[in-house]
Amino acid sequence: MQAVTGIFSSQAQAERAVASLKSLGTDPDKITLLTPGSKNQAQPASVESDAAEQPGIGKAIGAVVGAATGLSGAVLVAIIPGVGPVTALGLLGAAVLTAAGAGVGAVAGESLDSALSRGVPEDELFVYEDALRKGHRVVIALAKDSESADQFRKALQAADAEAIDAARDQWWIGLRSAEQEHYAETGRHFNDDERFYRMGFEAAQHARTRCMEFDQVSAEMANRVEELERQYPGVDVEAPFTRGYQRGREYYQHLCDESKAA
Repeated sequence: MQAVTGIFSSQAQAERAVASLKSLGTDPDKITLLTPGSKNQAQPASVESDAAEQPGIGKAIGAVVGAATGLSGAVLVAIIPGVGPVTALGLLGAAVLTAAGAGVGAVAGESLDSALSRGVPEDELFVYEDALRKGHRVVIALAKDSESADQFRKALQAADAEAIDAARDQWWIGLRSAEQEHYAETGRHFNDDERFYRMGFEAAQHARTRCMEFDQVSAEMANRVEELERQYPGVDVEAPFTRGYQRGREYYQHLCDESKAA
């Protein structure tokens, strides 16, 4: 399975994209629409709590949003750390929320590993989350092969979607100036090291590693550094990558702290 994602500035655009994907014969269980919500939206009258869930995380099953999009099945409303309340449709939506750390595994019946194995890319989740923080909608569809993936991309583009790669670059552009200023304190040249610093920063946003200290994931990060050193022989990769990871972890923790305080 391959995830194809589009980011939309309005609900109407996102719903048109979902309708277009369905017209291609896409299984509704392979499509989800993520919509940011208010605190009130995250706590509807039908919300139930599970003792295993984190405080403040709710789940609602119904067809409130599904009726508008034609995606039947579960409608989950949950808190994503660092983002806030998000509504997600269907089984794929449950997998995405689980992978993002929303604690709805008891509802979805899926663990992080199984969610990711369905095609939800752990290295893109933070881009979805950034879009949701900005009030955008995210449509994700799982394609069975490259031909289907191309069809999905064309359908999303026709619905005026912003591509995931463009959204990722915009995310970094918004952070770059502050990170450049911070990095100057190390005495190193940011322009020379930015590629690897950004890789480390992004690695700290990945679903498997965020909120973990560098030494907790040292083996995994060491493998990544070794891989980069083979790709870029003679280049000092480790120092900027490690510093980027540390700063990326601080960034994500700050978002989580802001979310809790809101």
